[in-house]
Amino acid sequence: MTDTSEEAKQIEKLYEFGERLNEAKDKSQNVKDYEGIIDATKTSLKAKQLAAQLIPRFFKFFPNLSSRALNAHFDLIEEEDLAVRVQAIRGLPLFCKDTKEYISKIVDILGQLLTAEEIVERDAVHKALMSVLRQDVKESLTALFKHIWNVEEPSQDDTIRDKVLCFIRDKVFPLTTELLRPQEEMERHITDLIKKSLGDVTGAEFRMFMDFLKSLSLFGEKAPPERLTELIGIIEGQADLDAQFDVSDADHIDRLISCLFMALPFFVRGASGSKFLNYLNKHIIPVFEKLPEERKLDLLKALAEICPYTTPQDSRQILPSVVQLLKNYMPRRKTGEETNFTYVECLLFSFHHLAHKAPNATNSLCGYKIVTGQPSDRLGEDFSEHYKDFTERLTSVEDLTRATMKKLTQGMAEHNKAMAAAKSDEAKDSIKALKQNTTIGLRTCNNILAMTKPLHSKTPAFIGDKSVNLSWKEAVKPSVPPSATATGVKRPTNAANGTNNLVTKKGRGAGGMQNQLVNRALEGISYGGRGGGRGRGRGWGGRGRGRGYR
Repeated sequence: MTDTSEEAKQIEKLYEFGERLNEAKDKSQNVKDYEGIIDATKTSLKAKQLAAQLIPRFFKFFPNLSSRALNAHFDLIEEEDLAVRVQAIRGLPLFCKDTKEYISKIVDILGQLLTAEEIVERDAVHKALMSVLRQDVKESLTALFKHIWNVEEPSQDDTIRDKVLCFIRDKVFPLTTELLRPQEEMERHITDLIKKSLGDVTGAEFRMFMDFLKSLSLFGEKAPPERLTELIGIIEGQADLDAQFDVSDADHIDRLISCLFMALPFFVRGASGSKFLNYLNKHIIPVFEKLPEERKLDLLKALAEICPYTTPQDSRQILPSVVQLLKNYMPRRKTGEETNFTYVECLLFSFHHLAHKAPNATNSLCGYKIVTGQPSDRLGEDFSEHYKDFTERLTSVEDLTRATMKKLTQGMAEHNKAMAAAKSDEAKDSIKALKQNTTIGLRTCNNILAMTKPLHSKTPAFIGDKSVNLSWKEAVKPSVPPSATATGVKRPTNAANGTNNLVTKKGRGAGGMQNQLVNRALEGISYGGRGGGRGRGRGWGGRGRGRGYR
């Protein structure tokens, strides 16, 4: 162990080296002084701390010693002494200040150092990274993102990847207005980096990236149509719409439904949902009954929210599948089986909006005599049996709906009495939840009656406007906070799906059944947990790989 007098001599020598270098007009001539500073990294702790300040300060003047100087400085970063490590980390940005070719290497090292456990050390890493970012944003971001898409092995590399993601989310994304200059060029650059990172992401990670992309002016309200197409393409890639659907692949179902809801704001803005609709029609609806129960309602809600934005051609293609599903959940006559009114609401809403765009397609499906003047009208054929069948189903579901409304209204009166008698806050919260479910149930029933009424005519007027508000869209704030809160990125609050699924059995009262939120995989950034899928397995529900943008 170095004694005090020896350490004092080392410190004194270092100060001499530093002073001579400061004073020298041509510093490159003072090679021995700089070599002396490098050699001090093998001495006492105090000398190492001082050397960590001096090595980067004079680094640019000695290109022939650059490799030796960097290796010595990197050794200091691995020192056991915290003070030495912190000083060495603080000096890293200085290596890049006048020698830009080292930015990538320094950022790579700082990315690895994000796993530091000591708070003061981690804080030094964050500050050093931000300093390098401000020197050269483009080069720094490229080096930083390599930790996200370039992970070959799990364990330590995976931990680094997660820490880098958190840093980008918490430190970089909030400062894009400051950092992304020139704006268009840098927004395009970071978009390309993100797209390259989506090959293996969790649902939370994908949502974080998509919310960030939506915040860029590149994809803002004034963006041209091709920019919306680009975002939809990213979402379609993540939903893996080119893959054959496997009903047992729960991860794919989660991603598909979540991506549908993520794509909705872009359909509203005019982007095409044809690829999603074709996939639903070809792969999902035919096996609808085999889907997990908790996903069926999510799917129908997504379908209902997409249908107002479909093209006439897409509407014509998917309408037969929707009519068949609607018949499955609207019994022709009263039975003892369950009637899922929320399913019926979703399907009736979808039917109206699709039929509004392709009215004559309902001739052969429901027996409606719609005249459009097109050869596809099929007015000369007799579909009266279809009309009879469909209107009988409408009447049957109306009777069940009215009976349910009566019970729900009675239930609301009972809830009000119970609320007046409730003593504890817990009891009041429980009753409030019951009242909320009942309120949504009544909205569902009212919507069903509003949508069945015009369908009794042989030439109905299909609802194609906003006169019917889906019951869950009017619901109060969801109990689970939006994922934006967890990720630290400002996001628009798009209603994804509701929490009430109204199912009633004949002869029993109406009840609310809590439905799982599709965005459960998106709430907050949650890393780790591999499944048995392809690749490294960052599944949306922790079960498999998240397919990325290709």
